Amino acid sequence: MQSLLFALITSFSGATWADAETIDVKYYGKLDLAPFACTDVTRSSLINRACYDKSNQFMVVQLKTVYYPYCEMSAATYQTFLDAPSMGQYYNATIQGTGSDSPFDCRKHRGPKYRDARR
Repeated sequence: MQSLLFALITSFSGATWADAETIDVKYYGKLDLAPFACTDVTRSSLINRACYDKSNQFMVVQLKTVYYPYCEMSAATYQTFLDAPSMGQYYNATIQGTGSDSPFDCRKHRGPKYRDARR
């Protein structure tokens, strides 16, 4: 019944499930995905989903069931990641790094501040 009610409401408001989706990002906390463009990944055994907010150059990537944040990532790097023949190899070699050696580690780079998703 709730799904039917949500579908009815969103059909009038133009909202989608992605607009209402909030995820828990490791080391970051709750995050509303409304400003993100998300891509479900079916061709990788490591990566399930990647979401990118171009205006803040912020990516969250879902590995298995956990989302991880990456800061100050250019749109070109994100697109290269999506287009890579092996997304897992590209992720391991270019994005992840080792520990705090990631070139996009949010502890070293400016992380965007989003409105608290629980409000």
